[in-house]
Amino acid sequence: MNIGITRSITIGGKEISIETGKLAKQADGAVVLRMGDTMILATVVAGKEAREGVDFLPMTIDYKEKFAADGRIPGGFFRREARPSEREILVMRIVDRALRPLFPDDFHAEVQVMMQLIAYDGVNSPDALVGFAASTAIAVSDIPFNGPMSEVRVGRIDGEFIINPTLEEMEASDIDCMIAGTIDNIVMVEGEMQEIQESEMVDIIKIAHESIKLQCQFQLDMAAEIPGSSPKREYSHEDHNDEVRAKVMEACYDKCKAVAVQGLASKDKRAELFSAVKEDYIASLSEEELEVEGKYISVYYKAAMKKAVRDTMLNDNIRLDGRKFDEIRPLWAEVDYLPRAHGSAVFTRGETQALMTLTLGGKMDEQRIDDVTFTGTVPFMLHYNFPPFSTGEARMLRGTSRREIGHGNLALRALKPVLPEDNSYTIRLVSEILESNGSSSMATVCAGTLALMDGGIQIKAPVSGIAMGLIAEGDKFAVLSDILGDEDHLGDMDFKITGTEAGITACQMDIKVDGLPYEVLAQALEQAKAGRLHILTKIVETIAKPNEELKPQTPRIEAFVVPNDMIGAIIGPGGKIIQQMQKDTNTNITIEELESGEGKVQIMSNNADDMAAAVKSIKLIAFPPMVEEGAEYEGKIKSLQAYGVFVEILPGTDGLIHISEFSHERVTKMEDVCKEGDVVKFKVVSRDPKTRKWKLSRKVLLPKPEKTDAPTAE
Repeated sequence: MNIGITRSITIGGKEISIETGKLAKQADGAVVLRMGDTMILATVVAGKEAREGVDFLPMTIDYKEKFAADGRIPGGFFRREARPSEREILVMRIVDRALRPLFPDDFHAEVQVMMQLIAYDGVNSPDALVGFAASTAIAVSDIPFNGPMSEVRVGRIDGEFIINPTLEEMEASDIDCMIAGTIDNIVMVEGEMQEIQESEMVDIIKIAHESIKLQCQFQLDMAAEIPGSSPKREYSHEDHNDEVRAKVMEACYDKCKAVAVQGLASKDKRAELFSAVKEDYIASLSEEELEVEGKYISVYYKAAMKKAVRDTMLNDNIRLDGRKFDEIRPLWAEVDYLPRAHGSAVFTRGETQALMTLTLGGKMDEQRIDDVTFTGTVPFMLHYNFPPFSTGEARMLRGTSRREIGHGNLALRALKPVLPEDNSYTIRLVSEILESNGSSSMATVCAGTLALMDGGIQIKAPVSGIAMGLIAEGDKFAVLSDILGDEDHLGDMDFKITGTEAGITACQMDIKVDGLPYEVLAQALEQAKAGRLHILTKIVETIAKPNEELKPQTPRIEAFVVPNDMIGAIIGPGGKIIQQMQKDTNTNITIEELESGEGKVQIMSNNADDMAAAVKSIKLIAFPPMVEEGAEYEGKIKSLQAYGVFVEILPGTDGLIHISEFSHERVTKMEDVCKEGDVVKFKVVSRDPKTRKWKLSRKVLLPKPEKTDAPTAE
């Protein structure tokens, strides 16, 4: 009985094995990848024919982390895996961006690539392996594909690069880069860094590509052993007419170029003029010609317009909006725009605009995450919203898109390295894109920097971001700074780079052209650096440094460490003590145990007096002063008894005022002279040597009543 084949490869000193022919045999391709005890099942299925009218690749990438992989039961009411988490969506986006450009342009059958994490060892992260597994599943199938492709993660510890580092190694790494490519080319880069130099970025990509080449050759060798993987299936998903193609090109190319050379800054005006060229051509056709050419016109017109725009850039050095290749669009920014936010900013670059809000909270506001590979809380969130009005459209809202999650994550990774290490706040930034014509994620980074500084968060340095483009034909190429949306669609590269004056903090690159030389990449990075620094000057002109003070409406937070053996005393039985302190002081108090075993207390309050009272109460418990015999105190009556009252001397320490020591006057019932919660002054008289209870007296602090002469009998 054939139970499939298994082959292994060692990458970065770690063995990876891939098995095929054993599981999911009804899929067009299926493999199980294993590194350590982390295992991924990847499958691919493609339709035999394209649906009528489909002129694109309808590919779905799905990644799911199964809780059973880590020996856990999912939370929630239904106790089953639900909608994709943000982490799963980010993994899907990385794989999609790497795979999609490698399918033939004329292949339009529906493709579904599904990956599942079926075992997880807590050592080897699966997200660096998913692309390798997905591409191998396609390689062993008969689906047409211009791959294979693979990806690796690159880390660096003490200057040494590490391929596919373990989770423990990543804790010590100063970079986290995911890079995908084919044997010949890099197709995708995404990562975050601690202010590295442009030359280091090139080194990271080069080192990653060496491992990617090995993994791609491994896939080719493995596919050669699978009879069903070759030849690839035949297909015919497009109908073309070379005569119509040539006619449209001849009629429209020069007119499109005439629009392109005008260098119009307005996106709407350009769209209007380009559309007019197409409409004029259609109007010039007879009914008989239109019947023959109609279904081809849109596709061939787009090709003519694309060629005209690209030729204008390469041959005439004119961009769509008239800028020079390295010129940044006009900028303006403003901080403190919203009166009640804890920080706010508006950042506008050309026809792209972001409104950023900063909200600061306490420990209880941290984002709670319960994924297969991570369980805990996160104190920094950045949410990116892209409403349809930002591009002048009206369309259905269907919740947060994968694109919004991806752009928000890129901006978060860009800003995270500059946050202060001693920050006690939970930070939430929200970017509302109000206008968009390219680089809205980079506008989000700039607006985020401004809002943080406006809110008084003492970031280490301001961060700016820029999106770079590329137009390449043969030996000619043009690197474009701060690309427009149209330049992104018509170009060969979208390279987003963020950083401080000192270096790069994050990047995201998608390359659509084969054979991008490293020299061109290096030029793009240096040109991006100049653009970033230009934008940073505008940021600093708007606000030179973080405000020294928080906004008046921002809640104040104090945090300090207490001994481990005092955590329970602060919380009290069933949380009674900490809850009462919150009620008495109108504050929000949290306490968590640190790795050192100590407890970290965080107090959040809108009132200085309330904050002081809460700090005093907790510190009296955590660092209790000694009760001094003979000293005078003031405290609340905790309970009434027939023989007296128990009073709080210090938090956690009570004593008894006997009924005879409460007043010079004779007291019959304590209820007649006081009640629970009353504050009284008293003196510590002594401590019972047997019970170790403190004996208190209120009477000794009261003035003695004057003596009166007894009445005489007459």
